[in-house]
Amino acid sequence: MHTQGSKDLARRVGRLHLWQRQGIQRDHVTQIFGRGRNFFHIENWYSIHALMRFFLRAVGLYGQGRRNAKAIRIRGNDVVIPRLPGAFEGFRVLHLSDIHLDMDPEISHSLSERVRDAEYDLCVITGDFRGRTYGEHESAVKAMAGLRMHIDCPVYGVLGNHDFVEMVPDLESLDIRILLNESVTIDQNGTTIHLAGIDDPHYYRADNLEKAADGIPENAVSILLAHSPEIYRHAAYAGFDLMLCGHTHGGQICLPGNIPLWYNAACPRALGRGAWRWKGLQGYTSPGAGCCVVPVRYNCPPEITVHRLLTAGKAIGTAVQRDARASKVDSDVR
Repeated sequence: MHTQGSKDLARRVGRLHLWQRQGIQRDHVTQIFGRGRNFFHIENWYSIHALMRFFLRAVGLYGQGRRNAKAIRIRGNDVVIPRLPGAFEGFRVLHLSDIHLDMDPEISHSLSERVRDAEYDLCVITGDFRGRTYGEHESAVKAMAGLRMHIDCPVYGVLGNHDFVEMVPDLESLDIRILLNESVTIDQNGTTIHLAGIDDPHYYRADNLEKAADGIPENAVSILLAHSPEIYRHAAYAGFDLMLCGHTHGGQICLPGNIPLWYNAACPRALGRGAWRWKGLQGYTSPGAGCCVVPVRYNCPPEITVHRLLTAGKAIGTAVQRDARASKVDSDVR
């Protein structure tokens, strides 16, 4: 990172935070066991990646897996927030996650096409811009520049466990505001909601909810961006209305019936994919649009999600359906 970029980041996130983040990057970026909120990190075990590709080709599944990975769908999700300001009724948030743009150019091309087809007012990206967990990031930034051309609205994002803090100046040069334990105000016809974002809570454990929520009024509607759902308890007690996250890929390789073999996250399985609720917090864990380890998916379609914000009075039917599902999820989480 150039000197000015480092100084600007240190001013924003704090010198100690920057030093700690960079130190962990240098010392533990390829560590397979330990660190983070869970013990095993398959994304760092690069010798096994080639073996997985060889095995899938040998059994004739690799081609279908790649076709599945390129079939990105647009999924809608209604979020009912009773105290939502009226000006935000129907406000649409495009949610991208785990895009891993340097993993496979064909998947990245499919993502650009789907983003171009979607309708939304704001875009958020919940981490993992690149595929590798170390080394250069220029190819991912270049691919992000191509994707950004198709997003005609403000874009906010957070870093994931694959992302280095040194990527921030390059991403922000593309007019993508990266929230590093920070918050911003979203204005709509003179009324506001608040958008907060934390640094990676999974591997680097660099999240700071207290700092991210600082300055958000107590009764204001607030949305939290986090790479992983693993901090759901803290987010709920911090008073956020909605938490958008990813990291799990929905399992990426699942058994028939969308049954994941593994979520790679230290959280209840009920929070591993899709909409959920815990206490007063609504959440959505995106299965992601990209792939990790190998560019394949089985029984777990990739997606981009359009969240539509609604008040209770405007979506009674939706609220009833969501409350029934949320009650089940709440019970599963306990």
